[in-house]
Amino acid sequence: MADKRADQHPNKNQQDREPDKSHRFINEKIVRQPMSRRQIARKILLTVFCAMLFGVLSAVCFVVSRPVAERFLGQETPEESSQITIPKDNPETTQATVSQVPSTEVPAQTEPVDVLVRSAIEKYNYSVDDLNKLYSNLRTIAVDADDSLVVVHSIQHEKDWFDNPIETSGQFSGIIIARTRSEILILTPEKAVEAADSIEVAFPDSTMMSGTVKQSDTITGLAVVSVDAAKMDSEQFKKVEAIELGNSYGVKQGDIVIAVGAPAGIVHSSDYGNISYVVRNVQTVDGNSRIFYTDANGDAGAGTFLLNISGELVGWVTDKYDEDGVCKMTTVVAISDYKGILERLSNGIPAPYFGIKGQEVSQAMEESGMPHGIYVTATVTDGPAYNAGIQAGDIITWMNGEQVGNMKDFQNLVEKLHSGDKIKVAVLRSGKDEYKEIEFSVTIGAR
Repeated sequence: MADKRADQHPNKNQQDREPDKSHRFINEKIVRQPMSRRQIARKILLTVFCAMLFGVLSAVCFVVSRPVAERFLGQETPEESSQITIPKDNPETTQATVSQVPSTEVPAQTEPVDVLVRSAIEKYNYSVDDLNKLYSNLRTIAVDADDSLVVVHSIQHEKDWFDNPIETSGQFSGIIIARTRSEILILTPEKAVEAADSIEVAFPDSTMMSGTVKQSDTITGLAVVSVDAAKMDSEQFKKVEAIELGNSYGVKQGDIVIAVGAPAGIVHSSDYGNISYVVRNVQTVDGNSRIFYTDANGDAGAGTFLLNISGELVGWVTDKYDEDGVCKMTTVVAISDYKGILERLSNGIPAPYFGIKGQEVSQAMEESGMPHGIYVTATVTDGPAYNAGIQAGDIITWMNGEQVGNMKDFQNLVEKLHSGDKIKVAVLRSGKDEYKEIEFSVTIGAR
């Protein structure tokens, strides 16, 4: 019986092992309906709102935590280097009358102001205290300016006769003319950098930092040295003060001035004096300048700077205009005529160099038959104008397509140029019977 049951169901065990294929499960896939335009717009707005919210929160956290982090680390994030701008000064002009409308009022019978002031001064009895107060005020100006003065160490590496390395160092005065959180700019004599293998700058608080030459001007004998201010901590940087640049057009004969820097040949020395004489329109290379003469001591080689009674820089001592050695007073170059070049040096741009000394043709010269323009009194040997063929006695009439009628026009045109520029210059050269126009190609150099 058992075998019979087995024969009747031979595939029973196999059926038990195989799944029942007669029952199939239904597989369903849920597909989301496409979003409507309103839903898409709502989602975009929500994403933008969340992004703005997280951005604002991040900015607030950064602003709040930055001062704490700076105080903790003792550092500040340096600002990006920005261009230094030095506004130019307008030459002095005569004061206009207050009103030209005739007045019907009868003027009061009073004495002139200058007579009243002179009378008051003559009657006043001066004492030693008055003199001490005067010098005390001048001393205060010199002390305040000392925060803007540094010692520039010019270091040279040489070898002695036995081939042993030696190091020599010269000390020069420098004055801080600009500062940003990325760099500090120092005006100093060109002698401080011309032969230096390295430069070290000592600040008033004895902080010593390395410096690099930003740019120099061999014509005037000045250089601008840059110090990396980012390497200073906050407390050191706060002590650095830049001197205010004054308007030297306002300096008059008799004005009291303060000499700082190294008037005694020693850095951080000072002296007082007054302006003994002002010379206007002195012929300089590629322009005109004012020159001051003062009885205050000055050392051009070590670096001496002149301040007015407001503590502003109005000039620096030079030895460029005492070729005969007969001048018995200190010679000072006025700053206002030099601000355009100083701005270029401060930004590391070479000052343009044409290479002439000249004067505008006066009315009297024109009446004698000389044409209008710039009369060249001298050309600098091996200068751009000299190498192009321009000579003393030539009259420059136009440059780069623009007419030149006076020294101000000439100076403005030169200041717009850059080292390496090639320009066309027309001059009138005196011939046997008439002036002949000659055109030159001049390659602008660097001072």
